[in-house]
Amino acid sequence: MDSRTILITGCSSGIGRCVARGLKARGYRVFATARRAEDVEALASEGFESLRLDLDDSGSIAAAVDETLARTDGCLHALFNNGAYGQPGAVEDLSREVLRRQFETNLFGWHELTNRVLPVMRRQGYGRIIHNSSILGFMALPFRGAYTASKYALEGLTDTLRLELHGTGIHVSLIEPGPIESRFRQNAYAAYKRNLDPQTSAYRSRYLKMEERLLKEGPAAPFTLPPEAVLKKAIQALESRRPRARYYVTFPTHLFGLLKRLLTQEMLDRLLLKV
Repeated sequence: MDSRTILITGCSSGIGRCVARGLKARGYRVFATARRAEDVEALASEGFESLRLDLDDSGSIAAAVDETLARTDGCLHALFNNGAYGQPGAVEDLSREVLRRQFETNLFGWHELTNRVLPVMRRQGYGRIIHNSSILGFMALPFRGAYTASKYALEGLTDTLRLELHGTGIHVSLIEPGPIESRFRQNAYAAYKRNLDPQTSAYRSRYLKMEERLLKEGPAAPFTLPPEAVLKKAIQALESRRPRARYYVTFPTHLFGLLKRLLTQEMLDRLLLKV
Protein backbone atom coordinates (compact mmCIF):
# COMPACT_ATOMS: atom_id res chain seq x y z
CA MET A 1 0.00 0.00 0.00
CA ASP A 2 2.87 2.42 0.69
CA SER A 3 3.74 2.38 -3.02
CA ARG A 4 0.31 3.80 -3.90
CA THR A 5 0.56 7.52 -4.56
CA ILE A 6 -2.43 9.81 -4.83
CA LEU A 7 -2.75 13.49 -5.74
CA ILE A 8 -5.69 15.26 -4.07
CA THR A 9 -6.98 18.76 -4.78
CA GLY A 10 -8.81 21.07 -2.39
CA CYS A 11 -7.23 19.83 0.84
CA SER A 12 -7.45 23.06 2.83
CA SER A 13 -10.52 21.83 4.73
CA GLY A 14 -13.61 19.63 4.60
CA ILE A 15 -13.72 16.62 2.33
CA GLY A 16 -10.28 17.09 0.81
CA ARG A 17 -8.56 17.40 4.19
CA CYS A 18 -10.47 14.41 5.58
CA VAL A 19 -9.71 12.16 2.60
CA ALA A 20 -6.04 13.16 2.67
CA ARG A 21 -5.77 12.30 6.37
CA GLY A 22 -7.69 9.06 6.03
CA LEU A 23 -5.65 7.78 3.10
CA LYS A 24 -2.37 8.79 4.72
CA ALA A 25 -3.36 6.83 7.83
CA ARG A 26 -4.16 3.90 5.54
CA GLY A 27 -0.65 3.89 4.13
CA TYR A 28 -1.05 5.87 0.94
CA ARG A 29 1.57 8.36 -0.09
CA VAL A 30 -0.61 11.47 -0.27
CA PHE A 31 0.23 14.61 -2.22
CA ALA A 32 -2.17 17.08 -0.65
CA THR A 33 -2.68 20.32 -2.55
CA ALA A 34 -4.31 23.64 -1.83
CA ARG A 35 -4.60 27.01 -3.52
CA ARG A 36 -3.36 29.32 -0.75
CA ALA A 37 0.20 29.29 0.56
CA GLU A 38 -0.89 29.28 4.21
CA ASP A 39 -2.97 26.15 3.65
CA VAL A 40 -0.05 24.45 1.94
CA GLU A 41 2.08 25.24 4.99
CA ALA A 42 -0.58 23.91 7.35
CA LEU A 43 -0.74 20.65 5.41
CA ALA A 44 3.03 20.33 5.46
CA SER A 45 2.99 20.80 9.24
CA GLU A 46 0.74 17.70 9.42
CA GLY A 47 3.36 15.68 7.61
CA PHE A 48 1.84 15.74 4.14
CA GLU A 49 3.80 16.18 0.96
CA SER A 50 2.00 19.39 0.24
CA LEU A 51 1.98 21.42 -2.97
CA ARG A 52 0.29 24.56 -4.19
CA LEU A 53 -2.27 23.87 -6.90
CA ASP A 54 -4.64 26.53 -8.18
CA LEU A 55 -7.22 24.99 -10.52
CA ASP A 56 -7.71 28.36 -12.23
CA ASP A 57 -4.03 28.52 -13.23
CA SER A 58 -2.59 26.21 -15.91
CA GLY A 59 0.95 26.95 -14.77
CA SER A 60 0.12 25.95 -11.22
CA ILE A 61 -1.47 22.69 -12.41
CA ALA A 62 1.55 21.81 -14.53
CA ALA A 63 4.01 22.64 -11.75
CA ALA A 64 2.14 20.53 -9.17
CA VAL A 65 1.96 17.51 -11.48
CA ASP A 66 5.60 17.82 -12.50
CA GLU A 67 6.74 18.07 -8.88
CA THR A 68 4.61 15.09 -7.85
CA LEU A 69 6.01 12.93 -10.64
CA ALA A 70 9.56 14.06 -9.90
CA ARG A 71 9.15 12.75 -6.35
CA THR A 72 7.57 9.44 -7.40
CA ASP A 73 9.87 8.47 -10.27
CA GLY A 74 7.13 9.28 -12.74
CA CYS A 75 4.41 7.10 -11.20
CA LEU A 76 0.96 8.02 -9.92
CA HIS A 77 -1.61 5.52 -8.73
CA ALA A 78 -4.60 7.82 -8.33
CA LEU A 79 -6.06 11.31 -8.67
CA PHE A 80 -8.88 12.62 -6.47
CA ASN A 81 -10.36 15.81 -7.92
CA ASN A 82 -12.15 17.62 -5.13
CA GLY A 83 -11.31 21.34 -5.14
CA ALA A 84 -14.44 23.32 -6.00
CA TYR A 85 -16.81 26.01 -4.76
CA GLY A 86 -20.49 26.87 -5.18
CA GLN A 87 -21.61 30.19 -6.67
CA PRO A 88 -25.14 30.97 -5.42
CA GLY A 89 -27.54 33.13 -7.36
CA ALA A 90 -30.52 33.07 -9.68
CA VAL A 91 -29.60 32.19 -13.26
CA GLU A 92 -30.73 35.60 -14.55
CA ASP A 93 -28.40 37.32 -12.06
CA LEU A 94 -25.29 35.39 -13.15
CA SER A 95 -23.05 37.30 -15.50
CA ARG A 96 -21.12 35.49 -18.19
CA GLU A 97 -17.88 36.14 -16.30
CA VAL A 98 -19.24 34.77 -13.01
CA LEU A 99 -20.44 31.61 -14.75
CA ARG A 100 -17.11 31.28 -16.54
CA ARG A 101 -15.21 31.46 -13.25
CA GLN A 102 -17.41 28.72 -11.78
CA PHE A 103 -16.57 26.46 -14.71
CA GLU A 104 -12.86 27.37 -14.63
CA THR A 105 -12.53 25.98 -11.13
CA ASN A 106 -15.13 23.22 -11.07
CA LEU A 107 -14.66 21.79 -14.56
CA PHE A 108 -11.88 23.16 -16.75
CA GLY A 109 -9.23 22.91 -14.03
CA TRP A 110 -10.25 19.31 -13.25
CA HIS A 111 -10.18 18.46 -16.95
CA GLU A 112 -6.72 19.92 -17.45
CA LEU A 113 -5.32 18.20 -14.37
CA THR A 114 -6.85 14.86 -15.37
CA ASN A 115 -5.42 15.11 -18.87
CA ARG A 116 -1.96 15.75 -17.44
CA VAL A 117 -1.93 12.53 -15.42
CA LEU A 118 -3.61 10.26 -17.97
CA PRO A 119 -0.43 9.70 -20.05
CA VAL A 120 1.33 8.54 -16.87
CA MET A 121 -1.46 6.09 -16.07
CA ARG A 122 -1.51 4.82 -19.66
CA ARG A 123 2.22 4.05 -19.49
CA GLN A 124 1.69 2.23 -16.20
CA GLY A 125 -1.32 0.32 -17.50
CA TYR A 126 -3.37 1.20 -14.42
CA GLY A 127 -4.76 4.10 -12.42
CA ARG A 128 -7.78 5.41 -10.55
CA ILE A 129 -9.45 8.76 -11.19
CA ILE A 130 -12.12 9.89 -8.73
CA HIS A 131 -14.19 13.02 -9.24
CA ASN A 132 -16.07 14.37 -6.24
CA SER A 133 -19.34 15.53 -7.80
CA SER A 134 -22.59 16.26 -5.96
CA ILE A 135 -26.26 15.41 -5.68
CA LEU A 136 -26.57 18.56 -7.82
CA GLY A 137 -24.78 16.68 -10.58
CA PHE A 138 -28.05 14.96 -11.46
CA MET A 139 -30.78 17.20 -10.02
CA ALA A 140 -31.28 20.95 -9.86
CA LEU A 141 -32.31 23.34 -7.13
CA PRO A 142 -33.24 27.03 -7.43
CA PHE A 143 -30.42 29.58 -6.94
CA ARG A 144 -27.71 26.97 -7.45
CA GLY A 145 -27.62 27.16 -11.25
CA ALA A 146 -23.90 27.89 -11.68
CA TYR A 147 -22.77 25.08 -9.41
CA THR A 148 -25.39 22.67 -10.80
CA ALA A 149 -24.36 23.43 -14.38
CA SER A 150 -20.69 22.81 -13.58
CA LYS A 151 -21.50 19.46 -11.93
CA TYR A 152 -23.86 18.34 -14.70
CA ALA A 153 -21.07 19.09 -17.18
CA LEU A 154 -18.54 17.27 -15.01
CA GLU A 155 -20.71 14.16 -14.91
CA GLY A 156 -21.17 14.15 -18.69
CA LEU A 157 -17.44 14.57 -19.28
CA THR A 158 -16.63 11.88 -16.70
CA ASP A 159 -19.08 9.37 -18.15
CA THR A 160 -17.54 9.90 -21.58
CA LEU A 161 -14.01 9.52 -20.21
CA ARG A 162 -14.95 6.28 -18.46
CA LEU A 163 -16.19 4.82 -21.74
CA GLU A 164 -13.12 5.98 -23.65
CA LEU A 165 -10.77 4.42 -21.09
CA HIS A 166 -12.49 1.05 -21.09
CA GLY A 167 -9.91 -1.72 -21.24
CA THR A 168 -6.93 0.47 -20.35
CA GLY A 169 -6.74 -0.48 -16.67
CA ILE A 170 -7.65 3.11 -15.73
CA HIS A 171 -10.90 3.28 -13.77
CA VAL A 172 -12.98 6.44 -13.41
CA SER A 173 -15.56 6.97 -10.65
CA LEU A 174 -17.86 9.74 -9.48
CA ILE A 175 -18.73 10.33 -5.84
CA GLU A 176 -22.05 12.15 -5.40
CA PRO A 177 -22.49 13.55 -1.89
CA GLY A 178 -25.50 15.33 -0.52
CA PRO A 179 -25.05 17.61 2.52
CA ILE A 180 -21.61 17.15 4.12
CA GLU A 181 -20.01 19.05 7.01
CA SER A 182 -17.50 21.42 5.43
CA ARG A 183 -16.74 25.08 4.70
CA PHE A 184 -18.85 24.91 1.55
CA ARG A 185 -21.53 27.32 2.80
CA GLN A 186 -18.98 29.86 4.06
CA ASN A 187 -17.19 29.82 0.72
CA ALA A 188 -20.50 30.05 -1.14
CA TYR A 189 -21.49 33.08 0.93
CA ALA A 190 -18.20 34.78 0.09
CA ALA A 191 -18.78 34.14 -3.64
CA TYR A 192 -22.34 35.46 -3.34
CA LYS A 193 -21.21 38.70 -1.67
CA ARG A 194 -18.40 39.13 -4.18
CA ASN A 195 -20.39 38.64 -7.36
CA LEU A 196 -24.07 39.48 -6.83
CA ASP A 197 -26.04 42.58 -5.87
CA PRO A 198 -29.30 41.44 -4.26
CA GLN A 199 -30.64 45.00 -4.10
CA THR A 200 -31.07 45.12 -7.88
CA SER A 201 -32.51 41.61 -8.24
CA ALA A 202 -36.11 40.50 -8.69
CA TYR A 203 -35.26 37.85 -6.08
CA ARG A 204 -34.19 40.26 -3.33
CA SER A 205 -36.47 38.79 -0.66
CA ARG A 206 -35.43 35.24 -1.59
CA TYR A 207 -31.78 36.21 -1.32
CA LEU A 208 -32.31 37.44 2.23
CA LYS A 209 -33.62 34.00 3.20
CA MET A 210 -30.72 32.37 1.37
CA GLU A 211 -28.25 34.50 3.34
CA GLU A 212 -29.79 33.24 6.59
CA ARG A 213 -29.25 29.65 5.48
CA LEU A 214 -25.67 30.27 4.35
CA LEU A 215 -24.80 31.99 7.63
CA LYS A 216 -26.57 29.46 9.85
CA GLU A 217 -24.38 27.78 12.46
CA GLY A 218 -24.23 23.99 12.31
CA PRO A 219 -25.81 21.77 9.65
CA ALA A 220 -28.07 23.69 7.27
CA ALA A 221 -29.87 20.60 5.97
CA PRO A 222 -31.23 17.36 7.45
CA PHE A 223 -29.21 14.17 7.05
CA THR A 224 -25.89 16.04 6.94
CA LEU A 225 -22.96 13.65 7.36
CA PRO A 226 -19.32 14.21 8.33
CA PRO A 227 -16.70 14.13 5.54
CA GLU A 228 -15.66 10.64 6.65
CA ALA A 229 -18.70 9.40 4.70
CA VAL A 230 -16.98 10.53 1.50
CA LEU A 231 -13.67 9.03 2.64
CA LYS A 232 -15.36 5.63 2.92
CA LYS A 233 -16.54 5.79 -0.70
CA ALA A 234 -13.17 7.08 -1.89
CA ILE A 235 -11.50 4.02 -0.36
CA GLN A 236 -13.97 1.76 -2.13
CA ALA A 237 -13.31 3.50 -5.46
CA LEU A 238 -9.56 3.17 -4.94
CA GLU A 239 -9.38 -0.40 -3.71
CA SER A 240 -12.27 -2.30 -5.27
CA ARG A 241 -11.30 -4.66 -8.08
CA ARG A 242 -14.32 -3.41 -10.00
CA PRO A 243 -15.00 0.15 -8.86
CA ARG A 244 -18.45 1.56 -9.53
CA ALA A 245 -19.14 4.38 -11.93
CA ARG A 246 -21.03 6.23 -9.15
CA TYR A 247 -21.04 6.24 -5.37
CA TYR A 248 -23.98 7.92 -3.61
CA VAL A 249 -23.32 9.54 -0.22
CA THR A 250 -26.06 10.67 2.22
CA PHE A 251 -29.73 9.78 2.35
CA PRO A 252 -30.90 12.69 0.13
CA THR A 253 -28.69 11.48 -2.73
CA HIS A 254 -30.13 7.98 -2.54
CA LEU A 255 -33.67 9.34 -2.20
CA PHE A 256 -33.55 11.79 -5.10
CA GLY A 257 -31.66 9.32 -7.27
CA LEU A 258 -34.66 7.01 -6.83
CA LEU A 259 -37.29 9.74 -7.20
CA LYS A 260 -35.75 10.98 -10.43
CA ARG A 261 -36.34 7.54 -11.93
CA LEU A 262 -39.88 7.16 -10.54
CA LEU A 263 -41.51 10.59 -10.76
CA THR A 264 -42.56 12.66 -13.73
CA GLN A 265 -40.61 15.89 -14.21
CA GLU A 266 -43.65 17.92 -13.13
CA MET A 267 -43.96 15.96 -9.88
CA LEU A 268 -40.23 16.22 -9.22
CA ASP A 269 -40.26 19.97 -9.86
CA ARG A 270 -43.01 20.48 -7.29
CA LEU A 271 -40.98 18.59 -4.74
CA LEU A 272 -37.74 20.46 -5.51
CA LEU A 273 -39.48 23.83 -5.20
CA LYS A 274 -40.45 22.86 -1.64
CA VAL A 275 -36.86 21.84 -0.84
